[in-house]
Amino acid sequence: MMHLAETLTFCGRKVVAARASLPFPALRGSSLPDTLCAHLQALPWKLLSPCRERKVGCCFAQSVVLRGICKERKQPAFPLHACESTEQTLQHYLHTLFPGTFSTSHVLEQPCHTLPPYPHFFSPLLTRQGFLLDRPPRYSSAAVESVPVLAALQSSPVLHTLLYGLYKDLQKLNTRRWASFFSAGVEQDDFQEALEELRTLSQCYEKGFEADESEDEADSD
Repeated sequence: MMHLAETLTFCGRKVVAARASLPFPALRGSSLPDTLCAHLQALPWKLLSPCRERKVGCCFAQSVVLRGICKERKQPAFPLHACESTEQTLQHYLHTLFPGTFSTSHVLEQPCHTLPPYPHFFSPLLTRQGFLLDRPPRYSSAAVESVPVLAALQSSPVLHTLLYGLYKDLQKLNTRRWASFFSAGVEQDDFQEALEELRTLSQCYEKGFEADESEDEADSD
């Protein structure tokens, strides 16, 4: 994970955000292009890192993995349907939603298995293979045995708010009240240096001038 994060960070950045879709919201019998075309406005994943969500298309670099979905051959209706492989379909989708972003993608045929002791917290609207049903089943369905999954690591501006908020919280600490902390070997000067490095790191994730203005206002408080 550390080495993968390093490949996605540059220009002073060191942190990536995690996203996931478990299960990947694919209807039973639908193709991957059909599912992705239904998510051109809203991404089919959720932000797992404690950051404030931003609009689609705001990302510096990302690595995306999809597993458990195969591309079905259909008559082309959209550019996504014309792709020859699942890998090309996913890559085309990422380039459409994140133009100019460095994106790597990987596709695995095997789904994520959810056999015991995996907790059964899935909706009854899922089949055994983790695909969505278009209507509730008449009878209670069997336990979900596997699910398709979409996961991503992103170097993204959403991390600016998280890192800068952490900096502001640490800045408010009265370090004189934490004698035991500094008795462990941490010097006050080292603490202040680390604090400034955290602020500098947060600035590496700024996009546009809005973040500069918000920080100036916060500093003047």
